[in-house]
Amino acid sequence: MPYGRQWLDEDDINSVIEVLQSDYLTTGPKIAQFEKEFAQYVDAKFAVALANGTAALHAACFVAGITKGDEVITTPITFAASANSVLYCGGTPVFADINPYTYNIDPAQIRKKITSKTKAIIPVHFAGQPCYMDEISEIAQEYDLVVIEDAAHALGADYKGRRIGSISDLTTFSFHPVKHITTGEGGMVTTNDEKLYKKLLLFRSHGITREKESLRCDQGAWFYEQLDLGYNYRMTDIQAALGLSQLRKSNRFLERRREIAALYNEAFADIESLIIPFQANECHSSWHLYVIQLKLEKLSIARKGFFEAMLAENIGVNVHYIPVYKHPYYQDNGYRNTKCQYSEQYYERAITLPIFPKMSNQDVAEVVKVIKQILGRS
Repeated sequence: MPYGRQWLDEDDINSVIEVLQSDYLTTGPKIAQFEKEFAQYVDAKFAVALANGTAALHAACFVAGITKGDEVITTPITFAASANSVLYCGGTPVFADINPYTYNIDPAQIRKKITSKTKAIIPVHFAGQPCYMDEISEIAQEYDLVVIEDAAHALGADYKGRRIGSISDLTTFSFHPVKHITTGEGGMVTTNDEKLYKKLLLFRSHGITREKESLRCDQGAWFYEQLDLGYNYRMTDIQAALGLSQLRKSNRFLERRREIAALYNEAFADIESLIIPFQANECHSSWHLYVIQLKLEKLSIARKGFFEAMLAENIGVNVHYIPVYKHPYYQDNGYRNTKCQYSEQYYERAITLPIFPKMSNQDVAEVVKVIKQILGRS
């Protein structure tokens, strides 16, 4: 049993076959359709599809104007791409510690990290639970900062009644197979700012345009110009067709994730050696991950031992995440003295359990049974 996996059915397969039999395999009508329906789903004005979630983050950082000398504050408890995207643009990631209850970046810690070089904040909605966006937005307005939400975990989540994807300057999503919906690989950036939207369109396709109103001269219907240094970050129509089919099932997938999380919460509520995920009242998580923490002081088994015991029972577990600044690349490039107390405490105790829509209640019960057996032996 993996910790996460895609759920594809005949509708998904047929949607891809339809494109394979059509005139367009890439950069065709399915892209625009996917973008339109995705924007509607998250209540954003604009959406731009990209090759993967990392490309989405890179594009967002680029159009936000991040460049050499700029600092961008983000969380260490995330996949490395959240910080790497800043480096791609020449900027410097600055890590602010997490709230020990939500595991999300702490707005109070963001304030402590702001300098005259700070250009943006990248809050990550870890595991699907939205960050405290009111406080983060207030900080951004006070210091004139761009907010780029990393919502790779948070499709379908909402904060105070607003869908994630509609709140900040830019929001990025991922469609990797373990995410809420999949296009194989793929990503999306949403925004309500038309200028940012047009920059995103340029960036994903070499910085090249054929739009007449953007050309410096027009030599005919064949003519195009490169206006900026962009990348080939285009999504294919094949992927977009799969994304459209998956998006139409996303509410069902979301509901099932919430059902599984509730089953786990009920099963683990009275186990003193476990910490179950805290959920803020103003948020509705999309439950990309279900992370428990082991109270190691109450156990005779180490986290590694627990992890290996779960794998021995053919139950896929994971650890999300190693604090980004602990990776050798970051240690070798200026982050050796970086320390975020709560992030490191969390990392030492965290275990991600399986959660994906295709899990049955019997699957959930099996995970619970094995965990109780391991804890009983410790």
